[in-house]
Amino acid sequence: MNKKELLKETIEHINIKSFDSTPIIDAMRKMSFTSRDTANATDILQRMISDNDCTNWLTLAGSTSAGGCMQVYVDMIKNNMIDAIVATGAAIVDMDFFEALGFKHYRGTPHVDDKELRAQYIDRIYDTFIDEEELQACDETTKIIADSLDPRPYSSREFIREMGRYLTKHSVKKDSLVQAAFEHNVPIFCPAFSDSSAGFGLVKHQWERPEKHMSIDSVKDFLELTKIKMAAGTSGLFMIGGGVPKNFAQDTVVCAEILGKEVPMHKYAVQITVADSRDGACSSSTLKEASSWGKVDTVYEQMVYAEATSVLPLMVSYVYHKGDWKNRKQREWSKLFD
Repeated sequence: MNKKELLKETIEHINIKSFDSTPIIDAMRKMSFTSRDTANATDILQRMISDNDCTNWLTLAGSTSAGGCMQVYVDMIKNNMIDAIVATGAAIVDMDFFEALGFKHYRGTPHVDDKELRAQYIDRIYDTFIDEEELQACDETTKIIADSLDPRPYSSREFIREMGRYLTKHSVKKDSLVQAAFEHNVPIFCPAFSDSSAGFGLVKHQWERPEKHMSIDSVKDFLELTKIKMAAGTSGLFMIGGGVPKNFAQDTVVCAEILGKEVPMHKYAVQITVADSRDGACSSSTLKEASSWGKVDTVYEQMVYAEATSVLPLMVSYVYHKGDWKNRKQREWSKLFD
């Protein structure tokens, strides 16, 4: 098959507003195994949204945005369910910003000759295809943004905010997480920002400007995120996958303590993951284990061992149709740094 034939069917992002999953979650509550865990996790997410004193953090790792859940996250921002985001660079740049520029992810298959894909400049995420030429255009766009900024260290939040500002004038697809977060003053942090398509653009930016360039300061990320935790007090974590975003968000409690500020552990915590705990990790520990580090309280916590695209839309559709988000005050934590 040629490139045009391989990149024929686009990924369609699920719309949690188009269906009401309430009867499904209610039925799952009376079941066992992952179904009951999913219902309990949904109830905790609902509590987070109903708690008017709670700042809600979304952490993103993995490829659910490319896999069809991008609109779920956008709707969580637009409907005031989430107040801050910690994510991988790939989730924000290679997937969301990439589509905002007008590019697409395509339905593919894992049963393919990857050498042939490489020959045709097609990248694969399991059963999802990406046009490498389009991805490099995304790289170049991050360089254009970097070139326009004053030469100094930036937190990833600052740079992603500039990406959002860029999209207000240049986006092709208007429903973008980066743009929605910019417009609603929801900060996005990518602690390992260079581990993404943006990294190539930023490297090229510094290559061409060895003496005078901007850079990303991950320590500044950690400080800014901790400042949000200190200002927020009560907080809840809704974690898709684990890894660096999960650990960074959890560690703000410990960081505040190191800085001499006493803050409560994260009151609510839900993690959806397929990771295993037998290697001592579970993509940055189980939630109960995190409590031993002083990060997460164990009253309202739930691990859901499932591939996120299978349960995430049901959970968020449930809380959307419950409608408690309508009563939440908008935090606008980005203004904390103005």
